[in-house]
Amino acid sequence: MNRGVVLALSAYIFWGLQPIYWKLLREVPSIEIVAHRALWTFLFAALLVTCRGEWKTLFRKIRNSDNKRLLLAPALLIGSNWIIYIWAVNAGFIIETSMGYFISPLVSVFLGVFFLDEKLRRMQWLAVCLAGAGVLAMTVIYGQFPWISLYLAGSWGMYGFLRKKSPLASIEGLTLDTALLSLPVLAFLTFLTATGNGSFLKDWPTSLLLAGSGVISALPLVVYVVAARLVSLSMIGILQYIYPTLLFVVGAFIFNEPLSAAKMTGLIFIWIALAIYTIDSTIVFARREVAFKG
Repeated sequence: MNRGVVLALSAYIFWGLQPIYWKLLREVPSIEIVAHRALWTFLFAALLVTCRGEWKTLFRKIRNSDNKRLLLAPALLIGSNWIIYIWAVNAGFIIETSMGYFISPLVSVFLGVFFLDEKLRRMQWLAVCLAGAGVLAMTVIYGQFPWISLYLAGSWGMYGFLRKKSPLASIEGLTLDTALLSLPVLAFLTFLTATGNGSFLKDWPTSLLLAGSGVISALPLVVYVVAARLVSLSMIGILQYIYPTLLFVVGAFIFNEPLSAAKMTGLIFIWIALAIYTIDSTIVFARREVAFKG
């Protein structure tokens, strides 16, 4: 098997199984888990940047950026995404998180239409409409708007959109995002420690899990970045659905979350939409490859 495919699979499998890790911290408030995740991810990412000798490059890109707000916004998006995601996992809504990450690629398509004036092909419009029908079906049958799924899809899609427009590479961007989050995070964790409400250092298993949150957040991203350089865009597009599929399996079969008719109906619509979108994108990409070689 191609080395890039193996690395991409490893990253997506790692991400897909992460809820098992967060469940080990279910007794810790979600906001505190995210605070530690941001802090330890920054320390891990900063170590990588140091080892690669890229601090000067990072500071130069930040200094030369024409739009500083473009560098600040992703930190808010990734921070809020982490908060909702970890809360949802530990509150028993893993299936909802999987639906969010199934929808996310279609959100990215939609962002391209509205902000980059991209034109959708007929099959892409069909896929987006089917996904919308799935959300509507869940709302009507379930009687509740699937806000968790849509917020995760929207925040992750917008984060990816802003990252593409940013001059920073993936590791550089993660370093800056978590550095910005670490400023309020340090104040918050200091307050928790001073008031005796913090979970860190109260017992070793919890402390090690909180410290390890940085590694499990940054390491799969590093692996993914390497993989993305070794495999085609169409292959990455297909493999990306391993992540939400594993989230679904973990939620439904490991933690026995209820799979209601509303969720199943919505998922069927979304899966059909993704199948249409993926097949259409693969065919178009293959045609372009043939035309380029010709």
